Amino acid sequence: MSLVTPNPGTIFWMLIIFGIVLFVLRKFAWKPILNALKEREESIANALNSAEEAKMEVAGLKADNEKIIAEARQEKNVILKEAKEMKDKIIAEAKEKAMQEAARSIELAQRQIQSEKDAAINDLKKQVAELSVMIAEKVLKKELTSKTEQEKMVDGLVDDIKLN
Repeated sequence: MSLVTPNPGTIFWMLIIFGIVLFVLRKFAWKPILNALKEREESIANALNSAEEAKMEVAGLKADNEKIIAEARQEKNVILKEAKEMKDKIIAEAKEKAMQEAARSIELAQRQIQSEKDAAINDLKKQVAELSVMIAEKVLKKELTSKTEQEKMVDGLVDDIKLN
C-alpha cells in the first residue's frame, strides 16, 4: 500500500475552497435551514398545544354531554310523572262522569217507573169505578124482590171481579 502525501499547495487550496463553501453555506443556506427547523419546531409545538386544547375541549364536551343527558333523563322522568298524573286525573274524571250518568239514568228510570205506576193505579181506579158503575147498573136494572137475591147477585159480581 502506498500512501500519497498531499502537496502543501493542494491543502492550501482545499482549505480556501472549504472556507468559501463554508462562507457561502453560512451566508445563504444556514439561516434558511435554521429558520425552517425553527418553524418546524414551532409548528410541532403548536400542534401539540392544539392537541392538548382539543383533548381538554373534548373532555369538557364529554362532561357537557353527560350533563345534558342527565338533564334529559330528569326531564323525561318529569314528563312521565306529569303524564301519569294526567292519566290518573282523566280516569278519575271519567269515573266520576260515569257515576253521575249512572245516577242520572237511575233517577230517570225511577221517575219513569213511578210515572208508569201512577198511570197503572189511575187506570186500575178507573176500571174499578167502571166495574162499580156496571155492578150498580146491573143491580138497579134487575128488580130484586128480596134481600137474599141482592146479596147473591153482589156475591156473584164480586166473584167475577176476583176472577178478572
